Amino acid sequence: MTPARAVIAQAGALNIRIAVAESLTGGLLASALVSVPGASRAFSGGIVAYDTELKRSLLGVDAELLERVGPVDGEVARQMARGVRRACAVGGEPAALGISTTGVAGPDPDQHSGQQPGTVWIGVSSPAGERAVQVACAGDRAEIRAQAVVAAVRELEVELGAITGHQVGTAS
Repeated sequence: MTPARAVIAQAGALNIRIAVAESLTGGLLASALVSVPGASRAFSGGIVAYDTELKRSLLGVDAELLERVGPVDGEVARQMARGVRRACAVGGEPAALGISTTGVAGPDPDQHSGQQPGTVWIGVSSPAGERAVQVACAGDRAEIRAQAVVAAVRELEVELGAITGHQVGTAS
C-alpha cells in the first residue's frame, strides 16, 4: 500500500477530513491524495497559495510575519496549515487535519530571505496540536517538489497517529 493510500484509508476509517495548503508543491500534494480511490471519504480540498499575498488573504497568515521573514518559514507553514482547516470547512466544520508546504524549489534562492533551493517547511495543524517540520531536499526543481510531497504525506501519517492517541487520551 502506498503512503498516500494508507493516509486516505486511515483518515477515512477515523472519519478525519484532511485539507492542504500548498505553495512550493503547487497542487502536487492534493493530486497525490486524490489519486487514491475513495479519497473523497477523507479529503476536503486544498488551496494553492503560491503568491505570498494569498497566504495572508486566504489562509490568514500574519501579514507582519510574512513581511519580516518571508514565505519560507516554519511559523508561516504552521499558520498556513491552521488556516486551511478553516478555509476548507465543510458544513461549518473545519477540516480535522491541515497540512501545508512552503519552501524554495529553485533554481534561485528565495528573494526575500536568501534561503537556498531545497529548503522546505511542512506545517501541520490538528486537534493534537500544531507544528512545523523543516525538510532538506536536494536535486532539481521537480525533485525538490516531489520530495516535499513525500515528506508531507509522511507527516500526515505521523499526525493521524497523534490524533488517534489524542482521541484515545481524551476519551479516558
